Amino acid sequence: MKETSAGTQAAQIPKQRTEPLLDSAVRYAEERHWDVLPGTWLEAVDGVDRCSCGDRACLAPGAHPTRPDWTTAATGSAVAARALWSRQPRASILLPTGRTFDAIDVPETAGFLALARMERLDVTLGPVTCTPDRRMLFFVLPGAGAKVPDLVRRLGWAPSTIDLSVRGEGDYVAAPPTRFGGSGAVQWARRPTAVNRWLPDSDELAAPLAYACGQEVREARP
Repeated sequence: MKETSAGTQAAQIPKQRTEPLLDSAVRYAEERHWDVLPGTWLEAVDGVDRCSCGDRACLAPGAHPTRPDWTTAATGSAVAARALWSRQPRASILLPTGRTFDAIDVPETAGFLALARMERLDVTLGPVTCTPDRRMLFFVLPGAGAKVPDLVRRLGWAPSTIDLSVRGEGDYVAAPPTRFGGSGAVQWARRPTAVNRWLPDSDELAAPLAYACGQEVREARP
């Protein structure tokens, strides 16, 4: 039996006060010293949310960089962030990974299962996001991309067989309250606080996350 259902999972996300994208972007830069990058946004076209990039087949509508040199356009300055979002208040908030943090990306069901186990064991956790496409991203120290595949192998899984990946250098994540895909907004499952300012190493989270993803694989087998 699964430890959580979809309804229980939704209940585990605290109700959150929605604030403007500008205020959130400034706060991330000012309080967490995260680099922030304004991305695309959603626009209503014929009653349907479309990506501002204009591509009807966009793979990440409303939440991807607007320029190819986006890695150089991100800023860690709260003043610069305020100016950027003042020019385009609807721009999504993208956080480049591989700088102050990496993110371990897992399915929502596995993420909540692992989260419950880690909380029972008092494992140190950083911020965790829950996305509209039913993914959860666990923030960890940079360098996870080079370590996690080997950690997963040592746990007895081939990395290609479980739905677990790492967002590291050259990648990014969408931050709350960014909306994308027309199905809702990114939310904090565990929001940034003074308590989780110091991020865990991927070694601490890899085992429970891999186990939860592996359990999904086992349950999917006939």
